[in-house]
Amino acid sequence: MSEIMTGRERVGAALDHRAPDRVPLDLGGTNVTGIHISCVAALRRHYGLDAGPVRAVDPGQMLGEIGEDLKCAMGIDTEALRGRMTRFGFPAEDWKPWRMYDGLEVLVPGGFHVTVDANGDTLMHPQGDVSAPPSARMPKDGFFFDNIMRQEPIDEDNLRPQDNLEEFGPISEQDLAWLENAARTAAANGRAVVASFGGTAFGDIALVPGVSLKYPKGIRDITEWYMATRARRDYVHQVFDGQCTIALGNLERIAERLGGLVDVVNICGTDFGTQNSSFCSVATFRELWMPYYQRVNDWVHKHTRWRTFKHSCGAVSKFIPSFLESGFDILNPVQCSAAGMAPEQLKSDYGANLVFWGGGVDTQQVLPFGTPREVREQVLRRCEIFARDGGFVFCPVHNIQAQTPAANIVAMIDALREFNGRTSEAIHKPLPVRQP
Repeated sequence: MSEIMTGRERVGAALDHRAPDRVPLDLGGTNVTGIHISCVAALRRHYGLDAGPVRAVDPGQMLGEIGEDLKCAMGIDTEALRGRMTRFGFPAEDWKPWRMYDGLEVLVPGGFHVTVDANGDTLMHPQGDVSAPPSARMPKDGFFFDNIMRQEPIDEDNLRPQDNLEEFGPISEQDLAWLENAARTAAANGRAVVASFGGTAFGDIALVPGVSLKYPKGIRDITEWYMATRARRDYVHQVFDGQCTIALGNLERIAERLGGLVDVVNICGTDFGTQNSSFCSVATFRELWMPYYQRVNDWVHKHTRWRTFKHSCGAVSKFIPSFLESGFDILNPVQCSAAGMAPEQLKSDYGANLVFWGGGVDTQQVLPFGTPREVREQVLRRCEIFARDGGFVFCPVHNIQAQTPAANIVAMIDALREFNGRTSEAIHKPLPVRQP
C-alpha cells in the first residue's frame, strides 16, 4: 500500500481489521497508554525539543502531556480527549510549577494543593482542599500518588447503594461545552480521537476509593469492595445499575454534541486478571459485570460510530469471549507476560474479531530494564504477530513508568519504524514457526 494515510485513517483501518499503510501508534491517548512525566521530559530533550516544564495531565499517575511537536517526532496517531476535571475533583487548568522529589520541575493544575507529612510523603487533598483529609499519597522519593483508603465503619443493616453513587451525576453544561471544544481541537489534527468520558468504569478499584470526595460514604476500601462482589451482590448490582443509568444519560447528551468527532471511547479500566490468575470467575463476570457492559456498548454501537475500548491487565484470556459478547471492540493492554496470554495464541483465536491495542513491548521488565537491542527484538516480534491483517494499534503494555531509560523508549519507536519500513507483505505473510 503506497497511499499515505492520516492518523485517523490509519487507526480506522486497524479498527476495521484492514491493513493500514503502517501500524498505528498510540502514546498518551488514554490514562492507561501514557508516559510518566519524567520520561516525557527526557524524550523532549532527546528529540531536541523545548525542554520547558511538562504538564501533568494525570496528576495521580503523573502522566505527562505529549505535545504536538513530540507527537510529530514520534509518529503518534492518536489524540486524547479527557474530561475537564481531574480524578481528584479539581479542573485541569490554571497550570503552575511544582517540583518532583528528584528535582524535576513540572506543571500541575491550579487546584493541585498538597501537604507533606512527618515522613516526608506528599499528600493530595480532594478538590484541592487541604482542610479535608488527604485522599492520595506520594511516598517520599516516589513518582506517583497511591490512593488512601478512607473507609467509614460499615453497618450491614444500613448500607445504601446511593452512597457509592455520590461521585456520579448528570454532566454539566460547562463540562459538555469543554468536551465539545476539546474534541473539535483534537479532531482537527488529523489523528484518531480517543475519548475518556468517565462514569462507565464499573467497579474499577482505582476509582472505588472516591479520591475526589472529601468524605466518601459507602464501600470504599478495596478489600471490602472485592468482598462485596462476593458477599453483597445485590448491593453491587444496585450500584452498577444506578451508575449505568446515569452514564447512558450522559452519553446521550455527549453524543449529541460530539458525534462524529470521536473515534474510540474508553469504557472501562476494571481489571479482571492478575499475573497468573484472575480476580473472579467467568461466571461471576457474566452475572455481575456483563449486563452493564452490554447496556453501554449496545447504546454506543446503536447511536454512534465509536469503537469501545476495554482495559484489563493480567491473565484475561478466559474472559475474552465474554468481553466480545459484552460488545467490546478493543482489548488493552494485552499483557503478554501474564499466564495464558501468549501473543500467537491471542491473535490466532481472537484476531478476526478483537482489536489488540497494546502488547507492543513489556513495561515490567523489557522496556525499563532491558537493553535497546532487547527492546527492538521484542517490538519486531510482537508486530510480526499482531499486525497481520490489521486489528492492531501499537502501544506498550500499560503506561511507561518513571525511570524508564529514554534510550529504550527511542529503541521502541525506532523498531516500530523499522517494521513499518518493510514492504506491506510483512503484515500478510504467514507467521514464522518458532523452534522449541
